[in-house]
Amino acid sequence: MKVRPLRALLLTASIVLAACSNVPPRKSPIPTGEPVPKPLESQPPPAAPPAPPAPETPPTASDPWDRLRRSFAMPDCEAGPAVLARARRYTRYPKQFESQLRAVLPRLAYVQQAAARYGIAGEFVLLPWVESHFRPLTSRHNRPAGMWQIMPITAGAMGLRVDGHYDGRLNVPAATDAVMKLLKQYHAQFHDWRVADYAYNAGEFTIRRIIQRHGLPGAKPVIPRWPVRKATRKHLIKLLAIACVVREPARFHVSLPALPGGQHLVTVKVTHPISMTMAARHAGMPTKKLKRLNSAFRGSMVDTRASPYLLVPKRHARQLREALLERNRDGTPAMAPTPTTHRVKRGDSLWKIARQYAVQVSQLKRWNHLQGDTLKIGQALLVGAPQ
Repeated sequence: MKVRPLRALLLTASIVLAACSNVPPRKSPIPTGEPVPKPLESQPPPAAPPAPPAPETPPTASDPWDRLRRSFAMPDCEAGPAVLARARRYTRYPKQFESQLRAVLPRLAYVQQAAARYGIAGEFVLLPWVESHFRPLTSRHNRPAGMWQIMPITAGAMGLRVDGHYDGRLNVPAATDAVMKLLKQYHAQFHDWRVADYAYNAGEFTIRRIIQRHGLPGAKPVIPRWPVRKATRKHLIKLLAIACVVREPARFHVSLPALPGGQHLVTVKVTHPISMTMAARHAGMPTKKLKRLNSAFRGSMVDTRASPYLLVPKRHARQLREALLERNRDGTPAMAPTPTTHRVKRGDSLWKIARQYAVQVSQLKRWNHLQGDTLKIGQALLVGAPQ
C-alpha cells in the first residue's frame, strides 16, 4: 500500500532514542475518558541545516534553578519510593554529583532556554542527564548518538543530517530544537507529560497501542501501571528523580551550582569554511574545547554547508565574531585551512578529501602540484597553503 508522505514522516519520527516501535497504529478510536487529538499537522523537515535557535544575549549571570523549578509540571518528590531511591542514588556522593552538574551546566542552561520557547515541562530540561549526562556521545553501526541519544533514522525524520563528515545529532542547537518540537507534538497528542516521556523512550505508536487497550493513565499511581518495558518505566523514574533533586537539594545534602554569565552558550554565525584550529585561535579558547562544543563536525573543518554557526561560551563570542568580520573584510582566504597532512587511504578521491576538509579540489591540486586526479594509497597530501 502506498504510504502518504506525512504518514511516512510520522511513522519514522516515532522511532525514538533508546528504543523503537515500527508497528503502525490501529485505525480504531482510542477508548479513553478524554479525547486524544490527531497528531500535529506538519510539513517534511527542510533539507537545509536549521537556523541556530540560541538567543544571542542570554543573562549576564544566573542561577537557573528557580526558573527551572517554576517550569516543572510533573509530580514532586513524593511520586513514589522508586523516585526517591533513584534521587538518593544520584546524590550518594554529594561532591561528585555537584562537580558533574557544574560541568554540564552550560548545556543545561542552553536546553532550558529552548524548553521555555516551546512551552515544554521543565523536567525535560534534565532529560539529557538521563540519556547521556549531557555528554556528546558518538556512535557507530546505527546506534543512538549525541546528548539526546537520537537514532540515525529518527535524525533523518527530524531534519538532522548524518553522514561520514557531519552528525547533526551532536549539534546542540539543532538537535535540542528538534527534540523540543517532538516533545511538544507528543504532549499535544496525549495531554500528559508522563506519557510524552514514555513515547520518547518507547515510541509513539507503542504508546498509542497501549492507550487503545488500557486508556490514558490516572493521576495515581504517578508511574503508570502499563505493560511497558522495564527500561521505559525506569526512564520516567530517573527523570522524576533528578527533578526531585533540583526541587529539594537540601534534602539530599547537595548544593546546586550557579552559572557565570560568561559561560552561557551562544551561537556565532560562520559564513565561510574555516579550520577548527583557526576558529579556536580567533575565539581565544582551546581547540579541544571548541571541538567538543561543536562535535557534529567530524573532521578538522567547519563546513558551513552542514551548519552555518559555531556554539561558543559567551565570553568568547564577541572576539570570534570580530575576528571573522575582520577576516572577511581583509579578504583573507576563508577556505584555506591551517596546513595539515592527509594520508590517502583506500576509497579516497580528491573530491572526497576536499569535501572532508571543506576545500576545493583545485586547491588540493595546487598545494600538491598535481596534474591529474590519480592518487596512491599511502600518499601524503598537503591540505592548506604551505607556510
